[in-house]
Amino acid sequence: MTSSTIDAPADVPVVDVDPFADDFLTHPQEYHRRLRDAGPVVWIPSYGIYGCAQHVSVHAVLNDHGTFISGAGVGLANFNKEAPFRPKSLILEADPPSHTKARAILARILSPRTVTQIRSTFAAEAESLIERLLQRQAAGEKIDAVKDLAEVYPLKVFPDAVGVGSAGRENLLLYGDMIFNAFGPRNERLRKAAEKVEPVTAWIMAHCQRENLSKDGFGELIWQAADAGEITAAEAPMLVRSFLSAGVDTTISGIANALFCLASHPDQYGLLHKDHSLARPAFEESLRYESSVQTFFRTTSCDTELMGVSLPKDTKVVTFLAAANRDERHWPEPDRFDVQRRPAGHMAFGSGIHGCVGQVVARLEGEVVLTALAKRVSRIELLGEPKRRLNNTMRAMASMPVRLIPA
Repeated sequence: MTSSTIDAPADVPVVDVDPFADDFLTHPQEYHRRLRDAGPVVWIPSYGIYGCAQHVSVHAVLNDHGTFISGAGVGLANFNKEAPFRPKSLILEADPPSHTKARAILARILSPRTVTQIRSTFAAEAESLIERLLQRQAAGEKIDAVKDLAEVYPLKVFPDAVGVGSAGRENLLLYGDMIFNAFGPRNERLRKAAEKVEPVTAWIMAHCQRENLSKDGFGELIWQAADAGEITAAEAPMLVRSFLSAGVDTTISGIANALFCLASHPDQYGLLHKDHSLARPAFEESLRYESSVQTFFRTTSCDTELMGVSLPKDTKVVTFLAAANRDERHWPEPDRFDVQRRPAGHMAFGSGIHGCVGQVVARLEGEVVLTALAKRVSRIELLGEPKRRLNNTMRAMASMPVRLIPA
């Protein structure tokens, strides 16, 4: 835990937790409850930051982008006071008007129309993967729902859609792990992730360049926006990088967590197996119940007040997205996993102008994977204790041995 020299403010409850400690990341729910029960805004002395864990306050922060800015970084580091560890993201770590320009391009590329065009391909890949897993299992192989399904599927369909070649895609796993660790403190977890990613950084940056992208993918469409003068040639690879850093790891975690939820709640999987139309609600509920992205930060642009608490200018505020998604003040029976719940308003993709721009594609991936499973598999049995892959920001899985009971 990093001890802060900043005195606790007088008008805010103090909750002495370390959001980046192993125990917090492994078993977050009890800590989230403590944070929520303390009040809509709290002070976390270990890092000298404000925190919001109730749905109402998280929503308020994320939907006031003028007061709670992203340009100073969406992690613990304050880019107004220190240099970013890499060139800032044009989409995640930017504010209007520059953010507006970049987001408009990505939103156009990742439109609902685009999803309609790629749906059949994504669905066919999901069905093919489930079929191969059932064949391997029938041949006596053990199946790991993380390594063999949750990682394999997004690493196939999303880089295909972006236009990245098939060789070396596993580098995206190391890169995503490092990026999301970097939103936390400079701890041992980040140091190890950075060591692993150092040898593959050149591969990542090379695959943001036009000559290494196919002519029919999302990446080429970004470069066409540069041709049209909407962005510069220097900005185009930065936007492709945003796809590669955020578009794989989050979806892998989302699918892995969904599989864990359904395996742990066989009655709920039974409902999905009987009614495949529940695939989308089941994925949404798993995002609410086990949010892939646990936290994001904002920085105050001025002296302000939030829920009766005074916040000085240039102060970091951490929003606990996962805590907001289990807030009993907002959700009935929030600790019950229910695939028939329609959890509109969950914070797993953020909210406001910085809400995840790729969420339409992530939702498509989750929906078609769960649909393919529901068609072919009557039950998912856990064969051992699943293992978490601890990350400063992500709720990720390392392994989950399962048996898929064929329908």
